[in-house]
Amino acid sequence: MEAKEATETARPGTPSAPTFRFAAGDDAPALVPLIESAYRGEASRTGWTTEADLLDGQRTDEDGVRAVVGDGASRVLLAEDGGEVLACCHIEHRGEHAYFGMFAVRPQRQGGGLGRAVLAEAERVARAEWGVREMHMTVIRQREELIAWYERRGYRRTGRMSAFPYGDERFGIPRRDDLEFELLVKGLG
Repeated sequence: MEAKEATETARPGTPSAPTFRFAAGDDAPALVPLIESAYRGEASRTGWTTEADLLDGQRTDEDGVRAVVGDGASRVLLAEDGGEVLACCHIEHRGEHAYFGMFAVRPQRQGGGLGRAVLAEAERVARAEWGVREMHMTVIRQREELIAWYERRGYRRTGRMSAFPYGDERFGIPRRDDLEFELLVKGLG
């Protein structure tokens, strides 16, 4: 995919519209701190997507990022402005649907439409490249504000839960014992 400008236009006095491209293996060192800053630690509290009240520890590592970048059924989509990576997401072809995950927007850029543009581009890529009719994702069910954001973008709650991987610190160190994931689904038409 060539770099493509977002359909979102920048307003005067706001950052310019991002360009999109797929990540390569050498992007992993830049992606890990982006992902960590959006979800973990005090820096994540600058934005609204933090999981710092639910989880400590890491969200991902370079090996994990390189694995999804190198997977032939996956794409890691990057949003950039002036060569700076501002956001990313992972989309994976899973037969009749695509899976959306590893979504991160720099905390300072959250709330301005960048995340909405990245999600829309991921949906477009999944339809165009794989011809899928649905996007699936899992979200920690206690993240009500985040789930509501996805619902406003057409995702629906399914009530289908899956267990949080307690004991596997690659996914973080839980601060509570009732975490689980809910499957959200959107038809891509």
